[in-house]
Amino acid sequence: MNFKINHIQHIGIPVTDLNRSELFYKKLGFENVMASGFDHNGGKGKMAMMQKGEMIIEIYQFPDPALDEIRNRVDGHVDHVAFDVDDIDLAFSELKNATFRIVEDAPVFLPFWKNGCKYFNILGPDGERLEFNQIL
Repeated sequence: MNFKINHIQHIGIPVTDLNRSELFYKKLGFENVMASGFDHNGGKGKMAMMQKGEMIIEIYQFPDPALDEIRNRVDGHVDHVAFDVDDIDLAFSELKNATFRIVEDAPVFLPFWKNGCKYFNILGPDGERLEFNQIL
């Protein structure tokens, strides 16, 4: 292929309550940089682009009855979005103190990359996993 892929432009995550999810991502320091409605199968959906630095997460809510499919989906969701951090222990401490739902009891070491990495996950309002990862 002759075209260049630069980086991830955005990650799209279907949600069941756009307002609740927007507040969740704002609590993580993201800013709503664009919001819009859209047509979907004769109904009106809504979306927001949430940005922090160069990362953009698109959260979108389909109208009923398509929303039921999202609520009942067992596969097809993004498994996780991983955020690179400089200090995994500080990130863990701050998110724990802010009462986010953390999956692991502590950052987990993996023997990836040259010197390994540490990670942990939090859960969003619709059960989406957000990973925080530090390459050591």
